[in-house]
Amino acid sequence: MQPDAPRPAHLPPPACGAAPQVSSAASPCVDSAIELAEGQSVAVRMYGRKQPAKVSPLVVHFHGGAFVSGDLDNGCTVGSLLEGAGAVVVSVAYPLTPFPQPVDTGYGVLKWVYRNRAKLGGQGALVYLAGEEAGGNLAAAVALMARDQSHPPLAGQILLSPMLDPCVGTASQRQKTGEAVDCKWVEGWRNFLRCPRDAEHPYAVPASAHRLTGLPPALILVGDTDPMRDEAMAYAARLRAAGLQVTEHVFAKAEKWPEPLLETGPHECPCAGAVQEEFRRFFAATRVPPPS
Repeated sequence: MQPDAPRPAHLPPPACGAAPQVSSAASPCVDSAIELAEGQSVAVRMYGRKQPAKVSPLVVHFHGGAFVSGDLDNGCTVGSLLEGAGAVVVSVAYPLTPFPQPVDTGYGVLKWVYRNRAKLGGQGALVYLAGEEAGGNLAAAVALMARDQSHPPLAGQILLSPMLDPCVGTASQRQKTGEAVDCKWVEGWRNFLRCPRDAEHPYAVPASAHRLTGLPPALILVGDTDPMRDEAMAYAARLRAAGLQVTEHVFAKAEKWPEPLLETGPHECPCAGAVQEEFRRFFAATRVPPPS
């Protein structure tokens, strides 16, 4: 494919609808495919385009689906919100296969986007990672991989209800699943991790990483009744303890999160305006280019 020519982290959580209206100045998204270095082709969906005399944030985005379902359509809500916040977005149809292939594919797309950043977002465009639910895990994992490879430099990572804990035993998860011994997230982890040792690998389970220094700033968003709330907040606390810039928000009255982030077709997403405003603030707070 050829590309076309802080608010403090501990303020009270905003309620749904407490932010400005969602931007409606969105251009049609474009489906295409890119060839990765290893000869593998991956489908992507582009939101936004390079604007004359303007530099836009450039985001590599991963949809949700508990590692076993979902496609580019399921990423439309978050992709569109990122675009409305001023970003050019490359949403990835990563393979629904066990670790490590989805992470490797994501890193390959990230390198491609970085090579083409001037054509996609403008000269000097900063590159971010973003994902919701299982896609949040992949975004966090690819951030770790980019740090370990010392390339490419990242301006930030945006994690929405990230799926980070294969034990699926936090209080917020139990509140969601009750006394059930199985759920879609358990099944998802069972399919993503091929063997027990995979659960110890930081690229499979970023929350298990022993070294978090050197990662880019993070924006972590969850709902107050979100099953992934506790694991996301625990990861935010670990990132902050490692000396990293972290902003997290727990949206009040965000019912049924993260499901509205994953739905296809036209629908009303709780907190859409507030989420988009957090994206804008995060892009503004991370405008200083990371070390190359």
